[in-house]
Amino acid sequence: MGSDIFGAAMLDYLNKTYTEDIVTLSTISEEDTIPVPYLFRDYAAMPLLEQKALDLSKGLVLDIGCGAGSHSLYLQEKNIDVTALDASKGAIEACKQRGVKKTIHSTILEYNAATYDTLLLLMNGIGIVGNLNNLAEYLLHLKSLLKPNGQLLLDSSDIIYMFDEDEDGGYWIPPGKEYYGEVDFTMQYKGQKSDSFPWLYLDYNTLQRAAILNGFNCELIVEGEHYDYLAKLTLITQ
Repeated sequence: MGSDIFGAAMLDYLNKTYTEDIVTLSTISEEDTIPVPYLFRDYAAMPLLEQKALDLSKGLVLDIGCGAGSHSLYLQEKNIDVTALDASKGAIEACKQRGVKKTIHSTILEYNAATYDTLLLLMNGIGIVGNLNNLAEYLLHLKSLLKPNGQLLLDSSDIIYMFDEDEDGGYWIPPGKEYYGEVDFTMQYKGQKSDSFPWLYLDYNTLQRAAILNGFNCELIVEGEHYDYLAKLTLITQ
């Protein structure tokens, strides 16, 4: 992803040098912003989907793409054994400064040191897959990190609503993409600009099909207010 935009912004916020938000540019929308304070929200300020995922978390938990560690901190306060993992060095430093006890600086595909009862991929964490073609590889790796009765909790969104509908009820999808949920992003913060990177939004039916093909049961736990949902994947036992 190039420069560590998220990490730099989080550390600025903690060091009280926060003056601007993260700007995002994507292939599906106009310029948008991610308010940095939102990355530090407490449980009460989290969307229902995230609250529900935290309520369902149990046993040994791996918080994948932990960001500033807000989910990990909440679980830690509930005496749940949680480890925060992120590919951003700045994010892991922010987690440590905030008091997260167990942290790992790594991409998820490069991490295989333990197995867990609960894997969390929140804030559309499954987006790290990038393209639909990569989904099976990630699901199989996540499967290897789960204990036999473990669960993978993830939220995502069906972004079909962002595309124009044509007269026969179909949708106009930009050329060059195999699936409409594949989006390219660039981020900017204080004069720094990230490289363009792919991010995946998954509709529930596509997730469910891929999950079953790769040895998971897939259950829709709750739907949000804006085409988003929380799903629970568990291992299919023979």
